[in-house]
Amino acid sequence: MSKTRQLRELIAAGEFLHMPSVHDGLGGRAVEAAGFKAAFVGGYVTGASRAVSEPLLTMTEQVETAANVAERISIPVVVDAGAGWGDALHTMRTVREFARAGIAGLHLEDQLFPKRAHYHKYVAHAIPVEEYVEKIDYACRERAKVDPDFVIIARTDTCRFYGVEEAVMRINKAAEVGADMGLLFPRNSDEARRAPKMAAVPLIYVQSLGNRDGRPVFSRKELQEMGYAGCIEAQFAMLHAFFHMEKALRELAESGRYDQLTPEQYVQCRQGIEDAIGLDEYYEIEESTVETRRAV
Repeated sequence: MSKTRQLRELIAAGEFLHMPSVHDGLGGRAVEAAGFKAAFVGGYVTGASRAVSEPLLTMTEQVETAANVAERISIPVVVDAGAGWGDALHTMRTVREFARAGIAGLHLEDQLFPKRAHYHKYVAHAIPVEEYVEKIDYACRERAKVDPDFVIIARTDTCRFYGVEEAVMRINKAAEVGADMGLLFPRNSDEARRAPKMAAVPLIYVQSLGNRDGRPVFSRKELQEMGYAGCIEAQFAMLHAFFHMEKALRELAESGRYDQLTPEQYVQCRQGIEDAIGLDEYYEIEESTVETRRAV
């Protein structure tokens, strides 16, 4: 079964799409091994992994990153496709490239292109709704050509400045031209609870851990009770990895050693990584080929 069909069936079955965001194949395998049914490749984590920022990412970089994750796991991958890297024509190519890379779905936002770094300061540069709907329309037309099962999520950043009514209006207009789901950024608990009831399509919530604008963070159970169809954990894996890596490296630099993991834990962790990348299979292949001819 194709990854796009897998994602469609999860949505049709009412499966809550809880999707941690990762930026490499190892992270994808960790997400799958933990039992999640889908993974996400976000612009934030891809940009940060390159020590730049999401607005500076090229489409090629994001396609390459997402393809690497998708190739290494059996669950579907949804990707942050930003503003589609341009107008309607460019957005059509964006859909085509991600679909060909094995991605199951993407979200497209109503930010201007090129996106500005001030996005990270929660400054939304929203394009007119007519232009945004046009981009979604042509994205859906391209979807019909390359893979009708490919999922398109309409994302709007206007809620931060204009409120939930404006944001839902944009989502609903995008749904009229073929968007399957919606994504917006409620400013408070009241807007978060109202949005799913107002939207014409199922909504995905974004958990923005560490956000500085007071956006609420909810448990999966709370989001399900509010009527959300899924949740993107936008920074969860990266924040935890960075926190522990920075802490360990600082101690190593200061003292010359790090004693917070036992030798046994190091062995377990290293074995876990090797299991995730499938080293045993590589050993078997070599033992059946080149290792049989190894000089003694």
